[in-house]
Amino acid sequence: MGDDQEWWDWYISLAAGSGPDLTRLASAPRPVAVAPASDREVEQALAAPYPLTEEAVGFFGRHGFVRLADVLASAVVAALAERADRLIEAAHGLERPGRFLALEQLWLTDPLMRSVAMSPRLGDIAARLLDVDAVRLYHDNILSKESGCGRTPWHRDSDHYPLDSTAVVTSWIPLRDIPDGMGPLACVSRQDATGALGSLSASPQERSFDELVTARLRAAGVRPDATPFSAGEVSFHAVDCFHTAGANRTTAPRRVLSSTYYADGTRIIAEPTAMSGVWTDFVPGVRPGELAASPLNPVVGVRRSTFRSEGTASWRS
Repeated sequence: MGDDQEWWDWYISLAAGSGPDLTRLASAPRPVAVAPASDREVEQALAAPYPLTEEAVGFFGRHGFVRLADVLASAVVAALAERADRLIEAAHGLERPGRFLALEQLWLTDPLMRSVAMSPRLGDIAARLLDVDAVRLYHDNILSKESGCGRTPWHRDSDHYPLDSTAVVTSWIPLRDIPDGMGPLACVSRQDATGALGSLSASPQERSFDELVTARLRAAGVRPDATPFSAGEVSFHAVDCFHTAGANRTTAPRRVLSSTYYADGTRIIAEPTAMSGVWTDFVPGVRPGELAASPLNPVVGVRRSTFRSEGTASWRS
């Protein structure tokens, strides 16, 4: 459990085009030097409530994604980045050029990763964005786009998760600043996707899907939000949000933490597909059609009041 790398290798191959030239990589900016927080300090920070505004919730409802500023302090990011480096190195070694590496279900074995996956701060944001009483954890990830790794294919998470609800959201936590050349997350607004990407004919299990989405967006003049990230920001994207990420054309790996949450009461769909990977590892003992509520899917967030003050989220309308 925790290693679905064969699936990820197949999935990244669905992106059209080739990766960058491994001999022509730009130098990556160095992370800000800061002493990492202790495990206890990370846990405390991730348990504290976040001042989520009504404006941010409204933006998420209209566009299907939102980027929140100052969710994590720099010392917390430094501690998480240090741990992620050690876990990736232990699992995959040091020579990884051009690869997209992933580790899953780390909350089951690593205390610091458990603090992230079980975080009331993040889980409560998810519940409020989805406007549901409570959310459960589907799984957590470290996602590492190594130097020279190519694009992530266009997709919606609704094509991946075997969940029968639209109330599903994924957090995306950069572990360092992510400039344009490192492949920041790029999302298309629901408002733009409705017109440009309706009734797609290609299967998301084929490279033609990525090619078709790219062509449709270009024809409609739609530009995804691919703004570079600053460490400490966290993005949340809905299950119907079309998103991708560019190639990592730098000398440093682009690493993020990610957790997926869904509304309590959600069931497994009747016919999960290969796009869901080893979903039975994430919801063990649950069969298609049954409630997605195994012991590995605890409630990690509840709906709380939002704040009316501005300045806690960054977005573009």
